[in-house]
Amino acid sequence: MVKDMILTASMEDYLEMFYRIVIKQNYIRPVDLSKAVQVRPSSVTRMIQKLDETGFITYQKYRNIALTDKGLRYGCFLVWRDETLKNFLHLLKSNTAVAEQVEGIEHYITPPTVKVFSHLVTYFSQYPEHLKALEQLQQESAYPDREDLTKLHAWLFRHESQ
Repeated sequence: MVKDMILTASMEDYLEMFYRIVIKQNYIRPVDLSKAVQVRPSSVTRMIQKLDETGFITYQKYRNIALTDKGLRYGCFLVWRDETLKNFLHLLKSNTAVAEQVEGIEHYITPPTVKVFSHLVTYFSQYPEHLKALEQLQQESAYPDREDLTKLHAWLFRHESQ
């Protein structure tokens, strides 16, 4: 077993889906995961092996997959992170594709920062008048140099300079 391995974004996505399925039906089979993430079973098998080697799951061929305690803790965090970011963007009435935005953010945000977002969701839910003030500020504020950046995707910055 490999210890202290950093999870890739793809590994996080799989682990999050593992957790969601296990919580829903108490077990998971490779075919369940393949359907959920919409990839070929061979791709799922490779990821299952990686997550087994890193101690997030236990897997034996032709058996159900089980999350380890470590996998349950990380999976729970990954779902909380995903839901917190979605709730935050929905609360702010984000005009962007929320799921796409969350996918772009979630793999680069630290747990303490997710906690801040969670507290902001709680705060603005408890004090909706403050949320209205923020919404008004958003209407009045312009982008830097008054550029219209509404159609620009961050990935353009990474790819244009190459």
